[in-house]
Amino acid sequence: MRGDLFDPECPTRRLLDRIGTKWTSMAVKVLAQASPLEVRFAELRRRMPGVSQKMLSTTLQSLTRDGLVTRRVEPTVPPRVHYRLTDLGLSLEVALAAVRAWAEENMAEIDRANAISQGQADDADA
Repeated sequence: MRGDLFDPECPTRRLLDRIGTKWTSMAVKVLAQASPLEVRFAELRRRMPGVSQKMLSTTLQSLTRDGLVTRRVEPTVPPRVHYRLTDLGLSLEVALAAVRAWAEENMAEIDRANAISQGQADDADA
């Protein structure tokens, strides 16, 4: 059964909120590049500039809960935690890669539109 994005009660909205973040897109990309190998938490954090430990942890918990990522813990001190995309997660990478490519190709135009809009807002305030 497919969801209906326009239905306020549809869980599709919540899912899009979770997978539509920059941190999700970055984490999925890093894990996809490593696939089928695993990536440790510290390596993920190193390869995602600007992400806090808490935000990365929250992002990975959501991806794991949704069945997009698997988590493996080595019983060492401290524990070594490894992540890998599931087949479902790899399928999400296809869609996210298209969105990232679109953003990279169109960012200059978006920036120009924002600058024009900001200039018009400044003129209206004057």
